[in-house]
Amino acid sequence: MARVTDQDLDPAIMRKQYRSEIVEEESLAENPMRQFARWFQQAADAHVFEPNAMVVSTATAAGRPSSRTVLLKQFDDRGFVFFTNYDSRKGREIAENPHVALLFPWHPIARQVVVTGTAVRIGRDETAAYFRSRPHGSQLGAWASEQSSVIASRAELDRRYAELAARYPEGEQVPVPPQWGGIRVVPNEVEFWQGHENRLHDRLRYVLDAEKWRVERLCP
Repeated sequence: MARVTDQDLDPAIMRKQYRSEIVEEESLAENPMRQFARWFQQAADAHVFEPNAMVVSTATAAGRPSSRTVLLKQFDDRGFVFFTNYDSRKGREIAENPHVALLFPWHPIARQVVVTGTAVRIGRDETAAYFRSRPHGSQLGAWASEQSSVIASRAELDRRYAELAARYPEGEQVPVPPQWGGIRVVPNEVEFWQGHENRLHDRLRYVLDAEKWRVERLCP
């Protein structure tokens, strides 16, 4: 089979040795959300670009998966929250199959966090409060884009936005779209991955067991 990449771009020879401190079980917080808060702060302090960017993976009822990058907007002991059009592909798949996975890829500090859990819609009051905090243009964009649906052209999208901008000029309140809102991922497993030399990485996973969190170490 012919190689399709230039030798300088051959992924098979791309390697990087990760050098970092060992993560011991004793150093972890008592629950994964507090441990996430620690690592999230450290990622921000290290100037990781958009540390709240996460890959959200969903699947249809038949198990056909899809993934995309979404921005985390809230997190607390209840879980991780992002916002979306409920009629989008991910919104439809969550309605069919609430089991989802999140991945935070913090490559510059050789870390990643992997979450598996159940997705639930947040309350409309919570959605409205966040919607009001968004920039005016982003509020209009939530109306202009029928997320994941086919559109004839970029010009059509721009036309929709211009019509909305004329209807709701800067300073005028934009109503919350009924098909748009928050999704909370309630975790049942959270894995903290720290890269190390010779691919001997640390993988420490919190597992919810009878409403209590336990930690187990995985082979890299």
